[in-house]
Amino acid sequence: MLRRLVGLLCVSLALSAAARENLHEISRDTVVAEAGLPAEARETLRLIDRGGPYPYRRDGVVFKNLEKRLPLKQRGYYHEYTVPTPGSRDRGARRIIAGEKPATVFYYTDDHYRSFSRIKRQDKKQ
Repeated sequence: MLRRLVGLLCVSLALSAAARENLHEISRDTVVAEAGLPAEARETLRLIDRGGPYPYRRDGVVFKNLEKRLPLKQRGYYHEYTVPTPGSRDRGARRIIAGEKPATVFYYTDDHYRSFSRIKRQDKKQ
């Protein structure tokens, strides 16, 4: 009986790890063209390119990637920036996550980190 429970636990853990890896793969493979982003996101990209000034105090803080939905990198690699949401009374759910310093890799989320799309920049190498 104990062997069976241990076996089921191992299978469950393996399936859970596979599901997490699938989320990780989806994040890397989903791409959105910069021109296809909302105007507010394109403006946030311009601010990132210029180095600010940013409208929100938390813009530029380290994004820890705790859910591991983006490719795994060392701590401090990713930084988050708010994409203003019209009509929202707070920062809203939209963000751009930039990788490296200076930023060369960009991801967009409109659902507060549940999913990401890699941004294909028009004038930037990706």
